[in-house]
Amino acid sequence: MTSTDSVRSGFVRDLVRRSVRRPWRLAAEVSALLIAAVVAFPLYWMVLSAFKPAGEIESSEPRPWTLSPSLDSFRRVFGQQEFGRYFLNSLVVAVTVVAVSALIAFLAATAVTRFRFRFRTTLLIMFLVAQMVPVEALTIPLFFQMRDFGQLNTLGALILPHIAFSLPFAIWMLRGFVKAVPEALEEAAHIDGASRTRFLWQILFPLVFPGLVATSVFSFISAWNDFLFAKSFIISDTSQSTLPMALLVFYKPDDPDWGGVMAGSTVMTIPVLIFFVLVQRRLVSGLGGAVKD
Repeated sequence: MTSTDSVRSGFVRDLVRRSVRRPWRLAAEVSALLIAAVVAFPLYWMVLSAFKPAGEIESSEPRPWTLSPSLDSFRRVFGQQEFGRYFLNSLVVAVTVVAVSALIAFLAATAVTRFRFRFRTTLLIMFLVAQMVPVEALTIPLFFQMRDFGQLNTLGALILPHIAFSLPFAIWMLRGFVKAVPEALEEAAHIDGASRTRFLWQILFPLVFPGLVATSVFSFISAWNDFLFAKSFIISDTSQSTLPMALLVFYKPDDPDWGGVMAGSTVMTIPVLIFFVLVQRRLVSGLGGAVKD
């Protein structure tokens, strides 16, 4: 067989393999598109309802489009007197939770991974068990605890519980990132004269940063969308309310303003999307190939 025939036969075999794999690949792509459409449809309907005029929203025959988009719902949202304060409160709570939980989780994950101490395994199991307890079951005990601490009707009543609930997940996730960094790298840094603190912040922290970003996304979304704690702990001082509480202004049992609710929900979604876009590259990156022993 000549070299030309060999190349030709190899091309034919490769073409046959591709033709066999193509139906499965096509089916996977179609399934992914269908799942994405199902997941994105509620978001599309929310944005569509925010732009629909009141007559189309209340129509008995809803349509998945509108020929006369309107900004009236957004005008009512931004015309609300305390909307700017609610937005700022949500931003303060979310940013504080992300920063504090990321710092504590990084130090805790490093401690439980790099150091050997008594009850270390028990502590890790407690972190795992803490994630299994429903938030609703702890709301009433947390209410009395916030009352005893004098934190009711303050943003601290929202910040502290969210930090506590985000830490177990963050520590467990960061533990894997810290463990993936070879100990030989730390030994080499110590030989070169780097202190433990310098290794922690100048070497380990950049390598673990992708995990910090992933946990920050979880913490940010949880704190930003919180309604249960805001409803339970902010009782009388409405100036300490957050954006989810602002939606209650448009929801009235007898005459709900669905356009206002959907417009407010759309405005709430924008910061989350912006935050996700800013961190998406770090979110999908890992330590593969970044460190070699």
